Amino acid sequence: MRLIQIKKGKIRRVALVEEPYLRLLDGCSSIYALANVALSANMLLTDLVRQRDRHEQLEYDPIYNGRSEWRILPAIDHPEEPARCLVSGTGLTHLGSAQNRQSMHEERPEDLTDSMKMFRWGVEGGRPSAGRTGTPPEWFYKGTGTTVRVHGESLDIPSHAEDGGEEAEIAGVYVIAPDGQPCRIGMTAGNEFSDHQFEKKNYLNLAGSKLRTCALGPELVVDPDFQSVQVAIKIERNGHTLWSKTFRSGEREMCHSLRNIEHHHFKYQAHRRPGDVHVHFFGTDCLSFSDGIRLQEGDVMQVAPEGFGRPLRNPVRVARTTTAPLIEVLPLR
Repeated sequence: MRLIQIKKGKIRRVALVEEPYLRLLDGCSSIYALANVALSANMLLTDLVRQRDRHEQLEYDPIYNGRSEWRILPAIDHPEEPARCLVSGTGLTHLGSAQNRQSMHEERPEDLTDSMKMFRWGVEGGRPSAGRTGTPPEWFYKGTGTTVRVHGESLDIPSHAEDGGEEAEIAGVYVIAPDGQPCRIGMTAGNEFSDHQFEKKNYLNLAGSKLRTCALGPELVVDPDFQSVQVAIKIERNGHTLWSKTFRSGEREMCHSLRNIEHHHFKYQAHRRPGDVHVHFFGTDCLSFSDGIRLQEGDVMQVAPEGFGRPLRNPVRVARTTTAPLIEVLPLR
């Protein structure tokens, strides 16, 4: 089951995707609200969607291509308080990601970087048996819901950045129930977008390199197959394909199990605040940066995981203004 959020003026709706149409749900302005109704009624989300389906249809193509009054919203948001959506991620989860990170950070071929050490710990202990706690994965903070961009919207390379590059991933989408229980609503395609050039200088720059805008796919997939998903990535420049690759994501392609990733994210009490939304990127092992591609103004990044609906497409925008040498903080007198 695939859901989408759309907006026309001040009107928001949630729709069920049934190509080539969107079937609007009755009395539902956001996936967040829909999930909370399901929690309150102790219903499966899929059952609630079928109950709210009134078979009112819209054509998907004009909306997806930006030729309609209706506009696509992110696959999830916190409609009232964007800051109550925490965006985070897990790195070094995929078998190929460690190779990319090692080549980015190594000083001598014989050295084993901290990144490789962490990756090996994940291989050894990232898939614990039932009832046991596994090795914590690498964790990073992206920002709040204010950093999330929609399909078709630009991802920004700010003036203080050294670079900006796509990170094609699948992201888990969660809401925290009134009793503090994390509940996975579904998953969506994502472009995590980072400053790889800044990170390459020193792995301790990882935290800062992640503080960028990111994008979530147009569709939220409820209860997807996350065992082995083929993800196609493409970079277009001036209307032509500059670079493209595919890789596989999902639990069979990762050294950490989904259960282990989720445990180590939600073990923190601050991550179990009732009513909050969480978006958590699960990682990638394929970057155009690793093949020497440097994104430019107007390049279009496309992320298309198989079975996750229509591709997520976002152009690159480079900031035209320069940051002052010092951000001056004024004292409050």
